[in-house]
Amino acid sequence: MSTDPRLGTSLGPYRIESVIGRGGMGVVYLAVQENLGRKVALKVLAPELAQEDEFRRRFLRESRTSGNLEHPNVVPVYDVGEIEGLLFIAMRYVRGKDLRSLLDQSGALAPDLALHLVAEIGKGLTAAHRVGLVHRDIKPANVLLAFSGGEVDAVYLTDFGLTKHAESSSRITKTGFFLGTYFYASPEQFKSEPVDHRSDIYSLGCVAFECLTGAVPFARDTDAAMMYAHLMETVPAASSLNTELPEAVDAVLARAMAKKVEERYDSCIDLVSELRAALGSGATGYAGSGETAVPGETAVPGETAVPGETVVPGETAVPGGAGSGETVVPGETVVPGGRRSGETPVPGETVVPGGRRSGETPVPGEP
Repeated sequence: MSTDPRLGTSLGPYRIESVIGRGGMGVVYLAVQENLGRKVALKVLAPELAQEDEFRRRFLRESRTSGNLEHPNVVPVYDVGEIEGLLFIAMRYVRGKDLRSLLDQSGALAPDLALHLVAEIGKGLTAAHRVGLVHRDIKPANVLLAFSGGEVDAVYLTDFGLTKHAESSSRITKTGFFLGTYFYASPEQFKSEPVDHRSDIYSLGCVAFECLTGAVPFARDTDAAMMYAHLMETVPAASSLNTELPEAVDAVLARAMAKKVEERYDSCIDLVSELRAALGSGATGYAGSGETAVPGETAVPGETAVPGETVVPGETAVPGGAGSGETVVPGETVVPGGRRSGETPVPGETVVPGGRRSGETPVPGEP
């Protein structure tokens, strides 16, 4: 893989040091904000995206809005803008790993840890939904984990690059790119229909399913088969894949991933509450006090995770310097474990009937 020409150069006040990850919309770098002397995760979008006036205006407007979202489970955004014709977002950076890496390493998680992670993701999403933001790309690679003493110390939601206001009617991406990631995308995303906060709830249901079973709900060999599964097929019983799970969990996940938007939970709070009740004694509550150590995670002398700080997608090394959650796989090829990584271009975005996205459904304030 050739050396990135931006390494060692500066973009405004940011000196670019290394590549953290690559995705369909750009590259994430480890950089130093020289005027403050702090490390940041600098996401630089693909140059061609900045050439689209509509995209540029919306990106800047909505990134600033999401940047004002202050919540313990949302990665802080330091800066957003355009320099030398390139759009960028500067975010907080520290060591850690993403949920994708943890699942690849561990498979199904202990129920109490799985519930804890889903609950923390849900808190971050609830904060976004309350101000009318829809993430639209909830997936394990966008969930960042900080560790202390071998345990998950903090959970963060990141990469609001696809985020949009629920009431906005314009597209946020260049024609020809699907918004979202196939394994976790909602039916309405595949059909290019209006999306609201319940699209995120569907995706969170997919993530919860994988945390509890070690498998995505709809693993298929082709993109077309996967779209069909999300649109038409019944959600498999999680309890049949992980026999330690109560059957009550199946009904909760099925409702979270209901094909019809109106049949899903109306809030992440409701989803988490019912999932906790369904798990019962199988999830007594993640205390972070030695009860549920994460496999393979050990404390690093002199390097304790700092609450409030975060990692960047792909912090765990991947051959070629690409992050585990930021790699584009042409044609969305299935990789070991039945998963795909990155975001896949879908020519014309018209494979599934539904036409262009029109007015988006307003997001009601969540309780």
